[in-house]
Amino acid sequence: MSGHSKWASIKHKKMAMDARRGKIFTKLMREIMMATKMGGPNPDVNPRLRMAIERAKSFNMPNENIQRAIKKGCGEEGGVALEQVSYEGYGPGGVAIYIEVLTDNKNRSAAEIRSIFSRHNGNLAGAGSVTWMFDRKGLITVKKDAVDEDTLLGIILEAGAEDLKTESDRYEIITKPENFENVKKILKEKNIPIENSSLTLLPKNTVRVEGKEAEQLLKLLDSLEECEDVQAVYSNFDIPDEILESMSK
Repeated sequence: MSGHSKWASIKHKKMAMDARRGKIFTKLMREIMMATKMGGPNPDVNPRLRMAIERAKSFNMPNENIQRAIKKGCGEEGGVALEQVSYEGYGPGGVAIYIEVLTDNKNRSAAEIRSIFSRHNGNLAGAGSVTWMFDRKGLITVKKDAVDEDTLLGIILEAGAEDLKTESDRYEIITKPENFENVKKILKEKNIPIENSSLTLLPKNTVRVEGKEAEQLLKLLDSLEECEDVQAVYSNFDIPDEILESMSK
C-alpha cells in the first residue's frame, strides 16, 4: 500500500489547492446532491450525506454551497438529474482502473473517458473486468504524532477495525464498510484526530510499474481525475515512492 499511500497524499494536497481555486466544489456538490437524492436530506440518518458534508467541510466549502446542494438533491432550486455510472479499464503496464462517475449526460462522460484512455495508452474494458480485483473498505488515516501505535491498535480492534498499517508519517486503519462509522466514532470519543476518512476500493494485489509506463499511467490517472464528472479513480498500481515524488513536483 506504500505507493498508494504516497499517491493518496499527493492527491489530497492537490485537491486542497484546487479547493482554494474552487475547482473541486462541483464534484463535492454533486456527491452531496446524489447522497441527498438517495437517502434524504438529514445527515443524522443518511451516512453517505454525512460523509459528503464532512468531506466538503474539509476542503472549506462554504455552508451556503452545502445547503444549496442539499436543496438541489431534494429537487429544489433547479436540481439536475444525476446518474451514477462506473467505467473499467486498463492503463499502461496492464494496471486495472475503476472509475466512479456522477453525470447528467452519460454519452458525454463515456466519450470523454474513452478519449482520455486513448490519449494515454490505456483502454476501456467491459463491466466486471476489474471490479473483482478490488475490495470495498473503509480507510481512515491518523497522523503518527497523534497517538502511539499500540494504543491505537487496541482502540481500533475493539471498535471493529480489520487492520492497521504503518506508513512513514501516518497510520492507515482499514475497516469493513459496515464498521467504518463506528471506528470513526470511537476515535473521536478518544480525542484522536482523523486526518482523512473515506469508503474506498483497495486492490487485492498490485502491479509493479516503473519508468515510462509509470509516467504514462500517472498522466492517465491525473487526466481522469481532472474530468468534472469523475468522482473517484481506483487503481492497483505499485509505483516506487521516489518515482511518485519526482513526478509530483
